Amino acid sequence: MITALRSSLSIVAVAGGLLLGALPAQAEPQTYRIDPEHFSIGFLIDHLGYQKQLGMFLEGEGEFVYDEQTQALSSGRVEIPAASLFTNHEKRDEHVLSDDFLNAKEYPSIVFEATDFNAESDTQGSLTGDLTLLGETHPVTLDVTLNKAEKYPFGHKQYTLGLSARTTLSRSEWGMTYGVDNGMVGDEVELIFEFEGIRQ
Repeated sequence: MITALRSSLSIVAVAGGLLLGALPAQAEPQTYRIDPEHFSIGFLIDHLGYQKQLGMFLEGEGEFVYDEQTQALSSGRVEIPAASLFTNHEKRDEHVLSDDFLNAKEYPSIVFEATDFNAESDTQGSLTGDLTLLGETHPVTLDVTLNKAEKYPFGHKQYTLGLSARTTLSRSEWGMTYGVDNGMVGDEVELIFEFEGIRQ
């Protein structure tokens, strides 16, 4: 009888193990820090209708808390020093950093705070957040693509998410109106983000 009882308990234990294995794993949000060596921040803006001027910010930092299994974003923050602007023309850089545009002396940081992420597939989604620029904060939505999610093959060798994000905003919404009325400089700005988030 004892032998039969032990056999029954073993069967129950195995069945319980199989059942637990079939249940979905509990959500585990992880913190990801943006690798500053692989963080490209670009923008495009119309110049008199002749071309779209390409510029960059050469510095930026940020991190986010994300559950890859449920595709839920708990938080996210990116901060960009305005003075890191680069358009490959010294005089133009000085102008864009002046109070006609970024007013970098009074507002040294551009900050994005994520508020929500809506996953549309395993690799695509919409990221909503608040952008603070020139002392004003307004919502923006970015189209996000997950390019790759794997352990890095060399260097830090940590699990890494490779991401691309795009959005277009009207700079006048933040009070940056220089050159808009006379068509000298476009109001719409295309923002381009390419980055790698390293799991901590």
